[in-house]
Amino acid sequence: MRITKKVFHDLALWMIAFGLGIGIVFPFFVMLLGVPSETSLTITFFLACLGAGALAGGINFVLARVVVGSRMRLLARSMSHVEQNLLRMAESGDMGQCTSEECLIEVDSEDEIGESATAFNRLVEALAHSMETQAAVRSFSEMLTSQLELEGLAQKALHQFIVHSGASGGAILYESGGELNVASSHGLEDARSLVDSDHVREAVRTGEPQTIRIPESIHVDGVVASFRPHEVYVLPATYKSIPLGVVVLATAVSFDSEARTRIELFRQSFGLALNNAIAHDRLQRLAALDPLTGVYNRRFGMSRLHEEFDRAVRMDSPLGILMMDIDHFKQVNDTYGHLVGDRVLVAITRIARTILRDGDVLIRYGGEEFLAVLPAASAEDLRLVGERIRHAIEDSSVADGSQTIRVTLSLGGASYPQQNVEKEDLLVQRADAALYQAKQSGRNRLVLSH
Repeated sequence: MRITKKVFHDLALWMIAFGLGIGIVFPFFVMLLGVPSETSLTITFFLACLGAGALAGGINFVLARVVVGSRMRLLARSMSHVEQNLLRMAESGDMGQCTSEECLIEVDSEDEIGESATAFNRLVEALAHSMETQAAVRSFSEMLTSQLELEGLAQKALHQFIVHSGASGGAILYESGGELNVASSHGLEDARSLVDSDHVREAVRTGEPQTIRIPESIHVDGVVASFRPHEVYVLPATYKSIPLGVVVLATAVSFDSEARTRIELFRQSFGLALNNAIAHDRLQRLAALDPLTGVYNRRFGMSRLHEEFDRAVRMDSPLGILMMDIDHFKQVNDTYGHLVGDRVLVAITRIARTILRDGDVLIRYGGEEFLAVLPAASAEDLRLVGERIRHAIEDSSVADGSQTIRVTLSLGGASYPQQNVEKEDLLVQRADAALYQAKQSGRNRLVLSH
């Protein structure tokens, strides 16, 4: 029962009251032991017993204050020290400094004080985990707002997912044109195989996470991961309930509840960021592509040429370019109309793209002019590819009702380092000069700059 607002004051009052109570009872108790009443019931004996009882109560209070009070003060100081450390770590956002020496107090007794210290430590651990999760979510959100490119976003997001979940590997896939594509992967042997996974497709279809647990008795041949996964977690990335892709995380142990909480918090904000990145990527593609032919427009194409030329100079590797112009294209437009002329442009683009390699870049340089950039192509490679394109165009045709339209192509080529130039613009000028020679010498031919 509380009497005052201080526990030790209450303890002192109760102990002294208990001592006085003992002092009052004691004279009657000693009578049972044979002490004459003339001695035990005197005022002097009563006062002596009351004084002794009060003294005993006071001594007990002092002992409790020394023994228990010192322990409580030590506990309070330790709690205050931990509080300051937690505040400092919260300000810095680095909860990794929350070691047992910095954030926990020593439990050295098996009593209520020890239980209090243990409960305080559990509270601190829960608080530290919560603050660490908040810091992780804040860091993840800051990363998402700083990334708009799809590839960069996927790489950094996957890194955060792995670091803050304890996963050993993972991948991020996104949906485009009804198909899943791998945006980023880490620690997986063949991330492309995830595209055909039933669990991945189920997560995309239902919008519900999928957990795959692999028992120890089942042998894994290492095709999916470079480690033996015990658990694989497949998380759909959605925006307004629309599936955009999946996050796949694999661990050699199991994801605990804290890791799953962080993953879920990350997933909620990742969906919005992924939607923005996909939209940005589509806009970039639209801005980079010629709307008629679907190849790079001149602005973005020349930027790609600049990148490829710098790479060729840096790595001391060859680079070839082909300037292509449709012969007498104005006559085609004047005779058959611009719609047929557009169909001719599309047909020539399609043929050229089937002959060029995946790493080659095709650019619509002007109205009927195209520029092909061939990384690592020597002058001989340039000649072979150019002749294949020229012959393919010469042998093709575009039908317009009962009429058949045929066109030919003139090409000019230049290659680095055969052409000793310092900038890609000079290489284009050499190829353009070679194209002019091809036009002047009769058209439907390839001329390489020497």
